[in-house]
Amino acid sequence: MIKDMTKGNIPKHLISFSIPLILGNMFQLTYNAVDSIVVGQFSGRDALAAVGTANPVMNIVILGITGICIGASVIMSEFFGAGEYEKLKKEISTTLLFGCFFSLLIVIFGLIFSKGILSLLGVPNEILDSAEIYLRIIFIAMPFTYLYNAIAAAMRSVGDSKTPVKFLAFASILNGCFDLILVGGFKMGVVGAALSTDIAEACSALFCIIYIYKKVPLLRMSKEDIKLDKYLLKKTLSQGSITALQQSCQPIGKLMIQGVINPLGVDSIAAFNAVSRVDDFAFTPEQSISHGMMTFIAQNDGAKNKERVKAGFKNGLFVEFCYWILICIVILCLKKPIMKLFVSPKETGMINIGVRYLSLMAFFYLLSAFTNGVQGFFRGIGNMKITLVSTIIQISFRVIFVYVLVPHIGIEGVAYASFIGWILMLVYEVPYYFRYKKNYINC
Repeated sequence: MIKDMTKGNIPKHLISFSIPLILGNMFQLTYNAVDSIVVGQFSGRDALAAVGTANPVMNIVILGITGICIGASVIMSEFFGAGEYEKLKKEISTTLLFGCFFSLLIVIFGLIFSKGILSLLGVPNEILDSAEIYLRIIFIAMPFTYLYNAIAAAMRSVGDSKTPVKFLAFASILNGCFDLILVGGFKMGVVGAALSTDIAEACSALFCIIYIYKKVPLLRMSKEDIKLDKYLLKKTLSQGSITALQQSCQPIGKLMIQGVINPLGVDSIAAFNAVSRVDDFAFTPEQSISHGMMTFIAQNDGAKNKERVKAGFKNGLFVEFCYWILICIVILCLKKPIMKLFVSPKETGMINIGVRYLSLMAFFYLLSAFTNGVQGFFRGIGNMKITLVSTIIQISFRVIFVYVLVPHIGIEGVAYASFIGWILMLVYEVPYYFRYKKNYINC
């Protein structure tokens, strides 16, 4: 359903748009979480560690893809808010055509360099082969990953955040079923987990294509519409590449962090894999609220409605704060049962490591919520450079302090390093917001 956010109740727009995004991203994360849980329960700790060491590499690529699609979505939202529907179609076509070429390059790169990357990360020899096989199979599905994200970005740019969730929900259930069949039933281990994820990604992309051609005339592409606009490609890559680089900074940092975790042993590797999944689930609603703010602000920026831009930012930050209260309570109450989802209760060493980490992060998620809100504002007005620089600051100091703290206090050092990184990120971002509030919003 198309939704014009340049009119109507602001909190209602933000919440109604963000909730489907949250659910959609949760289903996306469920792919990997289900893989970890099923692999850990049916194939053991070593297989869980192998999936964990491969995931940061995979996440770099996926977040790079979503970064390009986020940049394209801002442009699409501006065209929709301004009522320029022909330009909207040109932007969608340009994004899709570029994606065909880009995603094929990713597949080739992944098939060739997977083992070399994992070796550079210091993955233990006992799990290196399993991690390599898992990663190569995942890379094969990257064209479907790009296709889904590009089409979902187009639907969200016109205010429809619900439909992509429905297809992702079905794909997530499908992924879980295949995990149980291939990993639990046929004992295919990491191969079965990777194949399940590939099948689910392909289905979510194909469902989106079918839906648009049947139900959304505004986004439907005819043969005449399938053209690559050089100006829009340049603009998309200008914004999208910055966002992709910014999105990729986090998993690149996590790769470096993984290199510090690996020497601590398999218990710590498995625990870090598990708590990283929990972090992902905690961060995702914050990021989804940020994306809702981005779309709202971009539509109103296209319509030249500066007062709604300002109000959208304030309301978005309040929603972020309310979410943090909820997630903090949930993590503190359920941290031990959550860790037991990933391995047998007998693995007490790994479980205790994870519990100590989550006890800290439950409070630190507040800072992540605020940084996501501020980034949603800057993306919405098209200023991607501030989001890139602030993210580089955050991840750089996070990695530095991980190298300092983790060898002495274990993965709890990752939590403290994250806290320091977010503080420095806000120190950089907030003055820029007030400058924009004065000059751009003209308040």
